[in-house]
This record gives sequence, C-alpha cells and structure tokens, in this order.
Amino acid sequence: MTVNRLGLVVHGGRPEAVEAARTVRDWCAEHDVPCTDIDVWQDGGRHSAREEVDSAGDPDLIVTLGGDGTFLRGARLAAADDALVLGIDLGRVGFLTEVPATAVRAALDAVRENRHTVEKRMLLTMRASRRLEVPSDMEVLLRYGRGPLLPPPRVRMDCEVDVDWGIPLHVMALNDIVLEKLSRDRQVSVGVYVSGRLLASYSADALLVATPTGSTAYSFAAGGPVVSPRAEALVFTPVAPHMTFNRSVVTAPDEPVGLRVLERSGPAAVSVDGELRGVLEPGDWIGVYAAPRRLRAVRLGPMDFYGRLRERMNLTDAPAAVADGTPAPLWSVTTPPPRDMAHLSLLTAPEGPSPNP
Repeated sequence: MTVNRLGLVVHGGRPEAVEAARTVRDWCAEHDVPCTDIDVWQDGGRHSAREEVDSAGDPDLIVTLGGDGTFLRGARLAAADDALVLGIDLGRVGFLTEVPATAVRAALDAVRENRHTVEKRMLLTMRASRRLEVPSDMEVLLRYGRGPLLPPPRVRMDCEVDVDWGIPLHVMALNDIVLEKLSRDRQVSVGVYVSGRLLASYSADALLVATPTGSTAYSFAAGGPVVSPRAEALVFTPVAPHMTFNRSVVTAPDEPVGLRVLERSGPAAVSVDGELRGVLEPGDWIGVYAAPRRLRAVRLGPMDFYGRLRERMNLTDAPAAVADGTPAPLWSVTTPPPRDMAHLSLLTAPEGPSPNP
C-alpha cells in the first residue's frame, strides 16, 4: 500500500517506546511520509477519536508503540477513520501487538512494499437510553494520578434515534464494554437481555460484553472462555455474581446483549476498553452489539494465537502427560495438507526470519 500519512501513538513512560518512535520518524523522513503524534492530551484535555484523527490529517496507517493499552488507544483512532493499525510490541503479557521494537523498520518496509496481510477484528458499539455523562465531581476524583477522561460519546447523527431502541453513540470497543458498581459495599443489579429476551437478573460486581479479542482481557480474569480472535461472537461474562449461574454466555454476532440497571440497584459505571465513559442510574440501559465496521490490523505473517496463549499465560504440561517425553507434532509442519484438509487453518514452520514475536 502507499503510506500517505502516518500517525504515532507512543507510550511516553517507556524509554524503549520513545526510542522506537525516533526510528519511525526517521523512516518517515527517508520516505517523505508525513508523521504526526496523536492522542497526546493536548490543551489539558482528551478529545474524541474523530477530532484526534482530523487534527493528525487523517493518517492511513497508525503505529502504536507500547503494550496492549497503547494498542487500544491506537485502535480507537484507527476505527474512527478506517485506517490500518500496526502494533509494536513493548508490553509484557499482551495479545494485540504485532512486532518487536527491533523490527520496526522492517515492518514499515513490509507495509510499504505490500508484504503484509490485513486481519479484521470484530468491534463493539452501543445504544443507550440516554446520553452518557460522567458527573463533574467524579471526574475530579478519577483524574487523581492519571490523565483526563475521554469526553462523553457523541450521538451518531447517521442513525435513527428511537424511544424503544435508544440513542446511537459513537463508541467502538475492541476488547469490551463493562457495566460495573461504583461503591465497594454495594453491587449493581442488572437485567440482562439477549436478542430482546430476558436471560436473568444479576447482582454482581460487574457485567461485561467482550469481543473474541477481549476474551483474553477482563473477561478471562473473571473466568470467561478463551475465544479465537478470528471468531465472530459476543461473550457475556458476569463478575462475582451473587447467584448460582455464574457462567459466561457466548452469543452470535447478530444477537445483541442488553443491560438494564434495576430499580433497587446503585448507580453503575459504563467503561469502554477500560475507559470510563458514563454513569447510569436505575432505569437506564445500554444495548451492546457487533459494529458493522471491523478493525483492520496489519499482520506480517500468520499469528500463532495459541502459541502466544501458551507463552503469555505460562501454560505448563501435566507431569503425567509428558512422562514419555516430548510428543511429536500431530500433523506435519513441513508438507502441504492433504486435499480434505486444505480448507483448514494450520500453522506451518516459518521458512525464514520473521518480525513476529
């Protein structure tokens, strides 16, 4: 592809990220590609994704330098402008970033020379019974020790507002949308609906709806399933529910999940990919569903998701299972699959050095 303009999202607290950013800027200067730092909390406040990418000149490639949190910020920007996003891995236990910092120049060359693929990841969006806002006194409290909050989500003017269906909001989540308690001594009570039908009413610390990508984040920590990022599904997971049924529910991508704050509940916070975006009162509700748009992530080779799962989660083999030694590969990794298996996705041994971690 032709890289006409590049946007940088840098974890400024990591020296290695700052150094890698210099490499990216040098590469841009060599190839006459305008490069802009974005999402930098200018003028003491945060801006919407649309405002940020507009100020950056609508980059067609966004490069993130950091861990999964930095990648999520870059993904929010890329989704707003349908740009490509390339994650440079400077994290510790993440699943989202693509290449190590040592290979950043090779990765940019590969994108410029069309030696890459585009992996599409499912995103979530939402409607709500009212516009989301964060009370001003709460915003002051939450700013302690961190940067300013993102602004409330804007209403989508290209969608119809309806009393029954709610207000469409400019929200794109790559990991999850969470409804959680605000007070430590009081849980939230929430009615959960799938495809418009009541599933159950929960009293819990939080209730979340995750994408397959987000299944290895908060949902995983709450006991949810690991889902392949290539899958198309929504994962509903209750967090510390006070009821017997504490399982996750995996729905089809066209089955929306509704969360209504019940009458005797305390207020509930709405977080999108870990960012507080609003507070709901009893009677308010949100509807979470698959977004029509997909995130477009740069891949420079097949992603070994399950190998990364084994590595990042420190999975070990049962001693009894490996008593006879290391097992041989189940299927050959050196020859093409037979015709009856040609439609399957099987990782093969790499033919040469790869920028993948």
